[in-house]
Amino acid sequence: MASWLPETLFEIVGQGQAPSKDYYQLLVTRSELIFRWWKISLRSEFRSAKPGETKETHEDFLENSHLQVQIALIFGGKILDYVSNLCGGKFDFLERLSDKLLLSIISYLDLEDVGRLSQTSHRFAKLCMSDKLWEKIVRSACDSITPDMRALAKDQGWRHIFLTNKLQLHPQLGTRKQRRGGQREKHH
Repeated sequence: MASWLPETLFEIVGQGQAPSKDYYQLLVTRSELIFRWWKISLRSEFRSAKPGETKETHEDFLENSHLQVQIALIFGGKILDYVSNLCGGKFDFLERLSDKLLLSIISYLDLEDVGRLSQTSHRFAKLCMSDKLWEKIVRSACDSITPDMRALAKDQGWRHIFLTNKLQLHPQLGTRKQRRGGQREKHH
């Protein structure tokens, strides 16, 4: 396994489906899967129940259909698929990259690809709509950024600046200058 990966690859906690109040933790490390549970009940026969823990190597987990069913029931099928992929050595390396690095990579994509990427996950949607990304895109598309453009971007966002037609942008910059000039006169 890649040595640069962190010791903990994935962790999730959750509660069993109603009416259960039981609490569960699933932890995937570089070498094993750890499944923990805590019985939560007002019934006297369960009050003395101790927390439980199962540890499996990745290989053993992939063969343990009983534990896989439990995980799917508690955390859902998508989590089971993700954990199975981790245990099978299939890592989503993009998920491990920092937002700063991903923004730098995304800024080189065509706009159509940025739109498609934004539909793949919540994280990519957030990154593709971020002001930092659109500022990079505007800076790469424009010869120069005027102070008025920077101020307008602060008010309306860099994405708006990029997507606004040049013919529409000039009047907006002019309106902003007029408002700013009117405010200065009020202050004097």
